[in-house]
Amino acid sequence: MPTGVALRDPREQLFGAAERILLRDGPNALTSRAVTTEAGCAKGVLHRHFADFDAFLAELVLDRIARVRRQGDALHDAAGSGTVAGNLTGALTDLFGPVAVAIVVLVTARDELRARLRRAGSAGIPLLTEAAATLASYLTAERTLGRLAPDADVTALAPALIGAVHLLFAGHEGPPPPGTEAVHKVVTAVMAGAVRDERRGP
Repeated sequence: MPTGVALRDPREQLFGAAERILLRDGPNALTSRAVTTEAGCAKGVLHRHFADFDAFLAELVLDRIARVRRQGDALHDAAGSGTVAGNLTGALTDLFGPVAVAIVVLVTARDELRARLRRAGSAGIPLLTEAAATLASYLTAERTLGRLAPDADVTALAPALIGAVHLLFAGHEGPPPPGTEAVHKVVTAVMAGAVRDERRGP
């Protein structure tokens, strides 16, 4: 009986397989057998790299969180350039891609996964909590540069942006997904009164 094909980068290929299943069939279809079948490898491959399936899922989410943090670094570096609303729109549109939205559903559906992520240091709703922190960091930088009002409450604005845009994407059924214009409209509404100067910086 064939045991599957050798994988050059097993973790990444297994993560990719899991993401494809999430997008195509939803969180309920995500099992260790489904993942290894999608990846074209033997079931034992997953268990050679992860203690169990929940450990695999936790690493999948932590990998996505790491991507969010890298995107947050890029957003922070953009402070003072472009416009505040434009920068936020781009970051939030990238954040709430189909895979990220599906992963949030997965996390909320699995108690053991949430427990493991909490033990790994991810509080609140994993992925969304980290995304809010990256937005707060960016908004703090913009406030320091004077492009937000001095009394702008970035700790309230960041989760408000995450919640509003997440609802926009999570509540959407079928293609096409909400576009930049829809996200920009939400961002503008949430940030109304906080943005002091959206002119391009040096």
